[in-house]
Amino acid sequence: MCGIVGYIGTKNPLPIIMEGLKRLEYRGYDSAGVAAVDGDALHTQRAAGKIVNLEEKLLTDPISGSYGLGHTRWATHGRPTEENAHPHTGCKGQIVVVHNGIIENYLPLKEELKASGHVFKTETDTEVIAHLLEDESDDLAEAMQSVCKKLTGIFAVAAVSVRDPDRIVAARMGPPLVVGLGEGENFVASDVPAILHHTRDMVFLDDGEVALVTPEGVRFTDFDGNPLAKDATRITWDPIQAEKAGFKHFMQKEIFEQPRAIQETLVSRVSLEQGRVYLQELNLTPEVVRSLDRIVLVACGTSWHAALCGRYMIEELARIRAEVDYGSEFRYRDPLLDENTLCVFISQSGETADTLAALREAREKGARTAAICNVVGSMITREAEGTLYTHAGPEIGVASTKAFTTQLTGLHLLALYLGQCKGLLDEEKIRAHLEALQRISSQVEAALDLEPHIERIARQYMKYKDFLYLGRGIHYPIALEGALKLKEISYIHAEGYPSGEMKHGPIALIDENLPTVALAPRDPVYGKIFSNLKEVKARDGKVIVIADEGDEEIRNVADEVIHIPKTTALLTPVLSVVPLQLLAYHIAVKRGCDVDQPRNLAKSVTVE
Repeated sequence: MCGIVGYIGTKNPLPIIMEGLKRLEYRGYDSAGVAAVDGDALHTQRAAGKIVNLEEKLLTDPISGSYGLGHTRWATHGRPTEENAHPHTGCKGQIVVVHNGIIENYLPLKEELKASGHVFKTETDTEVIAHLLEDESDDLAEAMQSVCKKLTGIFAVAAVSVRDPDRIVAARMGPPLVVGLGEGENFVASDVPAILHHTRDMVFLDDGEVALVTPEGVRFTDFDGNPLAKDATRITWDPIQAEKAGFKHFMQKEIFEQPRAIQETLVSRVSLEQGRVYLQELNLTPEVVRSLDRIVLVACGTSWHAALCGRYMIEELARIRAEVDYGSEFRYRDPLLDENTLCVFISQSGETADTLAALREAREKGARTAAICNVVGSMITREAEGTLYTHAGPEIGVASTKAFTTQLTGLHLLALYLGQCKGLLDEEKIRAHLEALQRISSQVEAALDLEPHIERIARQYMKYKDFLYLGRGIHYPIALEGALKLKEISYIHAEGYPSGEMKHGPIALIDENLPTVALAPRDPVYGKIFSNLKEVKARDGKVIVIADEGDEEIRNVADEVIHIPKTTALLTPVLSVVPLQLLAYHIAVKRGCDVDQPRNLAKSVTVE
């Protein structure tokens, strides 16, 4: 959610920090601030609202220093005001802190500190950390280790102190934190894109770890001060992938990156010649797969919709009972798990707090675990027994697009692999599925060519206040995803429903003011969705249909038809979601919404 950037080295830190904060804007925030250390003086500048407000303040009231920290905040404790913006200091102004997360026991800690003479200036939980550090040793790393053991909750913290100069100390317990390694300079950030223009070599902190960062190097310990050996990860993303590359918005760019992202998710994992799928990174041997009697797919948001599609894929291709759970609900119902259950955790960022907590619950109960994730080195990938990386590259837009279609691709590979291990799919059957998978990238490109047609539809429907999305079977999750996209970025109320449920309530809402978006591929239940749409038209409803290429009959019950290439039933969702992404995008743009940073949303939800 919030963003952290820190720099220590030989360069002016402020341009590097400000650049990093801008690269983290996609995470969502409502205020921003920076701090710089200049000899024995600490300087801070903060502003409510967007980073441009902070830049304006720095122009009129500049600060300087040789190293420092920056932060973008999304308010949890305290209003989104300049006063509550990070960085925060203690009473003496000698230590400055930035923090992502929530300190659950901040109130009793605050009362103890006030009783001992500390004076607080903000409503935040973060300020407690600065005051606690102030009461500890001058050695900032030792102070951080001690303070972290007093905190209850989740936190990623970075601090600097004039009492212990020329170092940044960072600690993690929950939200992500990464240290970037340079030559004569080093970096701290909450996400890779913030510092990827300066280094590709990253060390990801695990929970309970502290990093002491100086220009010469980095030292890692646990909260008890025990030294830790940490390996660096080489990030292969091209920094230009995090730029707009001529597109108006990151979301639009990422929608158009989907053919490449899907193809890269397939690379080195399939053999058409042999008719086989190779997923060694999951650490699931055929013997283990044959022992499984249940698979639980756990995710949040868009990833949950991918999981719903994955259930259909797994049950059809591998004939293993599959369930789907929300990460936020999974551990609170005391799930029944054992060694014959495989829990698959799906997350774009690999840092989603609910999904990570669910993974830990599954491990404690003895289940086998696997992850489907986009971010190398993220916490979920480090804690799962195996990971299928989606290789989508950095996704900056808050509303997920290419992460979703690569998750669908990864789930299809997983289902094929499970069926292969169980001996249910021979080479010929697998080859047929792989041939369809190999074609899907070019078919997504064909769907993207429909953008002018979809933009025209968006212009016609942009003023409606409510939408209904309908789909059946594996297309119901795509109806949910289409509705979610529209809600997220245009702020239009939209609901996704199984089309068979329309007559059990939603039909009461249908009139000329409620457009219906329907997914109607030529599958065994085509006649039923056709009948549903006739009922919508009978009530003067407007109908937009996603249909198979060549289906002209559907025009009899539609006001607008968007034809997509025909593929297999299990891969159709990869194609049908693309027009829904473009429809939501263009409606939002025409309504003047900020599609990359929609209000109240963050890219990675790292607190419950």
